[in-house]
Amino acid sequence: MQRLALFDLDNTLVNRSAAFRTWAHEFVADHHLDDAALTWLLETDARTSGTKGPFFHAVREAFRLDQAADELWQQYRQRMPELVACRSHDLEALRLLRATGWRIGIVTNGMTDNQHGKIHRAGLNTLVDGWCISDEVGIRKPEPAIFSLTAQRCGTSHGGWMIGDDPILDVVGGRRAGLRTIWLQTGSTSRPEDQPGPDNTVATVADAVEVLFYGAG
Repeated sequence: MQRLALFDLDNTLVNRSAAFRTWAHEFVADHHLDDAALTWLLETDARTSGTKGPFFHAVREAFRLDQAADELWQQYRQRMPELVACRSHDLEALRLLRATGWRIGIVTNGMTDNQHGKIHRAGLNTLVDGWCISDEVGIRKPEPAIFSLTAQRCGTSHGGWMIGDDPILDVVGGRRAGLRTIWLQTGSTSRPEDQPGPDNTVATVADAVEVLFYGAG
């Protein structure tokens, strides 16, 4: 088993949900909307998967905004990296993991500018060996190829671990790529019973690193 740990970005390494809530409060205030609009943004985001382009078309229509949907989306991508953060304990765990010879990578779906900004804003660019962003490489999780490409960018080949909060994109995708998996169960998301489960389930990235230190053998 290679000492390779691939991590998801949103709601794994950074708290994307908290950042989105902050953005939504700002958006409502900037556009003079009400509490019902805030609820709509949060609930619609929770139901939305894939790229956010369609989401902002729905936002423009729902609130009858003059700005083009693409402009709203671009503004969102510029602002979100400024709102994300990593837990200090998680950052320290990554430092320790890398100091002991592990290669670390990030594999994430999303737009290149947005995700690249988050990685740098959170200081992750100095703690990892490489990353893949779906928009940049033209492959999305759970496709096995994006995991393999990230491993290559980290200077490794087959084998290792995938850690993430999504039971399909991260756990099933990681297993299909031949990786052992750790599910970061951070909220109410349930794991589909008809899909393979993770090798371990934890609450934080620091907990996942403990698994790698003491249970990877």
